[in-house]
Amino acid sequence: MTSPSDLSGPRAATTSNSTPGRIPGRRLLHSPGPTHIPDAVLHAMAVQPMDLADPRVDETIAACEEGLRRVLGTRDAQVFMYSANGHGAWEAVLVNIAAPGQTVLMAGTGHFSEAWALQAEDLGLMVQRTPWVEGQPIDTGSIEAALRADVARAIVAVLVVHTDTASGITSDVPAIRAAMDASGHPALLVVDGVASVAAAPLYMDAWRANVVLGASQKGLMVPPGLAYVAVDARALAVAQANPMPRHYWGWQLRVGAQSYRKFCGTPPETLLFGLRAALGLIEQEGLEAVWARHARLAAAVHAAVEGWREAVNVPGVIDFFCPVPAARSVSVTAITLGGGHSPDALRQVARERFQVAVAGGLGPLAGRVFRIGHLGDLNEAMLLGALGGVQAAMDVLNIPHGDGVGRAIAYLSRSA
Repeated sequence: MTSPSDLSGPRAATTSNSTPGRIPGRRLLHSPGPTHIPDAVLHAMAVQPMDLADPRVDETIAACEEGLRRVLGTRDAQVFMYSANGHGAWEAVLVNIAAPGQTVLMAGTGHFSEAWALQAEDLGLMVQRTPWVEGQPIDTGSIEAALRADVARAIVAVLVVHTDTASGITSDVPAIRAAMDASGHPALLVVDGVASVAAAPLYMDAWRANVVLGASQKGLMVPPGLAYVAVDARALAVAQANPMPRHYWGWQLRVGAQSYRKFCGTPPETLLFGLRAALGLIEQEGLEAVWARHARLAAAVHAAVEGWREAVNVPGVIDFFCPVPAARSVSVTAITLGGGHSPDALRQVARERFQVAVAGGLGPLAGRVFRIGHLGDLNEAMLLGALGGVQAAMDVLNIPHGDGVGRAIAYLSRSA
C-alpha cells in the first residue's frame, strides 16, 4: 500500500527486474500549483483538530483573515474562506454579484477566462467576452469599448484573471481599472488572484478592485482545498440586493463571530493551521522581499529560455509563448516546443528520469507548451535543479537547445 511519504519524497520505482526499488531524495515540484510546501506549514498541519468551542479555532480564523488582508493590500474588505479550490471561489463570486439573465464582461486571457465564462453561463448568467490574442495580455481598449457600448448598464461586473496560469501571462489591473473609469460605467471589478497573490504585487484598495479571489495551493504555499474571497462594501451591497438563490456560497450567511457560521459548517481546521503558518512565513520574509524573490527567480527562468532557444541553425524549436517581456508572469513560464518535439514526452522524461515535475499545456495550448512553475517556497538551488532536469531531458530527447542553465546561473550570479 502506498503511503504519503511514498508520494512526496523518496519514492517507489520499478527496476529492470520489475522489483520495487527506491530513488532517494525528493522530486522537485515545479508546477504552477500545487507548489512546494514549507516544513513549517506541514508541521503546523500535523496537529489534532480542536472542538469548535476551543478559542484557538476562532483565533486562527481571525489571524488568517487579517493575514490575507495584508497580503491582498486591503484594510477593510470582508474576507470569506471556503473549503474549495479556485473554481469554488469563482462560483462564490458569481452567485453573489449576479443573477440569472444578468451580464458579466469576461476579459479574455485564454484558457482560464474561458473556463470561468463557461461556469458563469452554466449558472444562467449572460457572458460578454472581450477578444484575446494568443500570447498577449488583456486588451484594455476592448474592455473600455464594451463598457461604453453598454448604454443600458446591463453589465454588472468585469471579471479579470490577473495571471493566467495556462499562458503564463500577467495583465495590467490598474490599466483595466483606468479603462473602466474612462468609460464611466459602474460595473464591479472582480480580480482572480489565484496565481498572483503572494507572488506579484496586488493592491486591492489602491487598484480599487471590488472583489479579489484566490486559493491556497500556489503563492500561499498551502495544500489545495482552501479558497478565499475579499469583498469591499460596494460588492457586499450588490450581493445583499441580488436575488440569485444561494446558500453555502452566500456571503450573508457567513457573516458573524462564530467559526461554524463563517464556514457554513465545520471549518477546515488543518488547512487553516497551515495557512496561518504560511502567512507568518510571508510576514517574516517581508511581502516586498517575497515579490522581489519571485521576480528574481522568474528572470532566471526567462534567462534559461533565452539560452535554450538559441540553438544554432534550429530556430523556432523552443520559445516563449508570451512575446511581451513585461507581461511574462513571475509565477509560471509557458514555453512553446516545436519542430515535431512533444512537450508531454519532455515532461515525462524530466519527471521519471530526472525527478523534476513541470506542467503541460491546458485547453488550446495542450500539446504545444510546457510550463515551469516558479512560485511559492522556492530558492535558487531548487530552481537551478529544475532547470537542469529540464535541460537534461532535452538532451535525452535530442531536442536542439542552447545552454539555458548556464544563462540562468549567470543571471543569478549577477543579481545576488
